[in-house]
Amino acid sequence: MYNKKNARYYHVMLLPGMIFLVIFSIIPMFGIVMAFQNFVPAKGIFGSKFVGLAQFRRLFMLPDFRQILENTLIIALSKIIVGTLLAIVFAVLLNECRNVRYKRFIQTAVYLPHFLSWVILAVMFSNIFSYTGIINQLVTALGGEPVMFMISNTWFRPIIIGTDVWKEFGYNAVIYVAAMTSIDPSLYEAADIDGAGRWKKIMHITLPGILPTIILMGTLSIGNVLNAGFDQVFNMYSPLVYRTGDIIDTYVYREGLVNIQYSFATAVGLFKSIISFALLTTAYKLADKFCGYRIF
Repeated sequence: MYNKKNARYYHVMLLPGMIFLVIFSIIPMFGIVMAFQNFVPAKGIFGSKFVGLAQFRRLFMLPDFRQILENTLIIALSKIIVGTLLAIVFAVLLNECRNVRYKRFIQTAVYLPHFLSWVILAVMFSNIFSYTGIINQLVTALGGEPVMFMISNTWFRPIIIGTDVWKEFGYNAVIYVAAMTSIDPSLYEAADIDGAGRWKKIMHITLPGILPTIILMGTLSIGNVLNAGFDQVFNMYSPLVYRTGDIIDTYVYREGLVNIQYSFATAVGLFKSIISFALLTTAYKLADKFCGYRIF
């Protein structure tokens, strides 16, 4: 139990995490000054020329910037919306399951992909969707023509969105299932007495009961609107699908590390961070205003 006497012990337990945060998150933030410089590694931050907002002007004048931003928003928003809806539906269905062993097995099975690396999954899905992969074998067996899925601008986005939802929806569903355990069982008993069926109990008890969790997850997801998943896209895309698959993170990688444009890459990353912070703050304010929900 927490009390003032033991407060100092809790503070000591937080110390390693705070040190890690300062060293690896706060101190490196001083590097954003490169976004306002023409950074030269040999001269360092203090010796490089200050150019003001020139890197940001260059960003907005790029002919590819609109397409990259569009790709990022479409992929990220699709992942958030489809992933959230699927996780809620699956959690409701899992909650209705009365066989405890079967429920635990399914819950574990859909939860495990979350811990798999995209390096492994990218190879697996590249083989599945390859020209001679299992999907094309099925298409051919049904009388269709094989499709080059991984280099098709038509199919690449759906593959990216679908595979990410498959990987993450189980993890999100577990959170909603955990929230359902806090719903008062007497509400379901009262509904049974009143003759309510499963559908009405889901609509009037289960979903309202997990609404605060849905709002919390939705609010936190808003901050990922410009985060389309670097690990996944980088390991699965190719120059042939840049038109529909190139996102802000992969563009920053190419400009910053491949083309050695450190200042420009920092400016793009700073732009993304500012927009994400603004969206997250706005979502939090709206959740507080319309739903009375506060995180802090």
